Amino acid sequence: MANIRLLSTSMVQATTDKVTDERIELTQCDLKLLLVDAIQKGLLFLKPKSLEDQNSLIQHLKTSLSRTLDCFNPLAGRLAAVEHDDNTVSFFIDCNNAGAQFVHAAADGVTMADILQPVYVPPILHSFFPLNGFLNYEAVSKPLLAVQVTELVDGIFVGCTMNHSAVDGTSFWNFFNSWSEIHRGLDHVSKTPVLERWSLLNGSISPPIRLPLSIIKNNSDSIIPSPLQERVFHFTKGKIAMLKAKANAEAATTSISSLQSLLAHIWRATTRARLVEHDKEVDLRIFIGLRARLQPPLPQSYCGNAIVSGIVTLRTRDILEQGLGFVALEINKVVSSYTKNKVTDALASLLKNPSPFTKADVGRIHSLGISSSPRHNVYGTDFGWGRPVAVRSGPGNKFDGKLTLFPGLEEGSMDVEFSVLPETLKALGNDLEFMDAVTI
Repeated sequence: MANIRLLSTSMVQATTDKVTDERIELTQCDLKLLLVDAIQKGLLFLKPKSLEDQNSLIQHLKTSLSRTLDCFNPLAGRLAAVEHDDNTVSFFIDCNNAGAQFVHAAADGVTMADILQPVYVPPILHSFFPLNGFLNYEAVSKPLLAVQVTELVDGIFVGCTMNHSAVDGTSFWNFFNSWSEIHRGLDHVSKTPVLERWSLLNGSISPPIRLPLSIIKNNSDSIIPSPLQERVFHFTKGKIAMLKAKANAEAATTSISSLQSLLAHIWRATTRARLVEHDKEVDLRIFIGLRARLQPPLPQSYCGNAIVSGIVTLRTRDILEQGLGFVALEINKVVSSYTKNKVTDALASLLKNPSPFTKADVGRIHSLGISSSPRHNVYGTDFGWGRPVAVRSGPGNKFDGKLTLFPGLEEGSMDVEFSVLPETLKALGNDLEFMDAVTI
């Protein structure tokens, strides 16, 4: 397949000419993500038939991005690190309006069908994203936000790389949605971001939070890169409903959700495909959203990280032999356990031990790591060219067992992007029980 041709790279600042000395201290949830990759998500659109002047389109995208950064001004800044005399380091966002990176590229000869029709995600897709290969703490010298607009023969791919210590998935999609609103002519964004961070601490500590300097200076990626393959599996609303009904019937309950049922189905199939020994303990790591769980709740437009990690641990024999309902109920128990008190305890624990996750932590062998959410407003991101045709993620934070969740194009459906070893992906494709719930 063709290579990417870079046409231009520039920095886009917020429209204000005033550089402020505002600083936003990172919370315990933000700091946890310093040593992993940025969030990378992108949308594929049909190329507008009226598009004749590509320079006009690119300039309009830059102008609307600049205006959007007026609302999301931290994303036009940089990460700053302060080393203290006690061999600790603290981080904050310097709202200096240094700018976001904007890349214009072309994938000559590549069509939308080349991206969407292959069984496996084509490797060229990763080059549709900017700032690949950088960890979040490296934003002291790199932009917190970079976007790449790649022209295909018949489509446009808009890829965003956003520092995960600055935002979580909910914040990421609020920015993407807001940019599209400004681009198509709105004079304001529908969900104004809330930039105040310290409500997570509830007055229990004064900023900044200090980390041992050795954690940052001695960081090294201990994971040997695997020859991963990616595939997107589509699950219709009807198939998901069948899994939910089966899981609740087997567990004699009505509390198991659609997503929990689907994750149980996927976990069981992946365990079968991996041929893991039966007495092995394996994990399912999921991120628990805190916005609605805090008291008082955080606004949905809170711009930062409001997530903690939840882990479901089971033995492979139980995953394989106890049935869908058992596995789904175990997932349900962990998610349901995050009540007000559990959330308060989790945040307090992160303050006592704010050491960041490493890639080895999130990519444990034989386990699954779940990111993103089917509740994100993906297909409402409309730049005036119509709804997106598809959503894809970049190479960041990919490991053997990474699952990225997206809403499907049809209401109530879900797409799950698998990143696993090629032999696991092949076995999943040949698993009749798993594929019975998949729509090709």
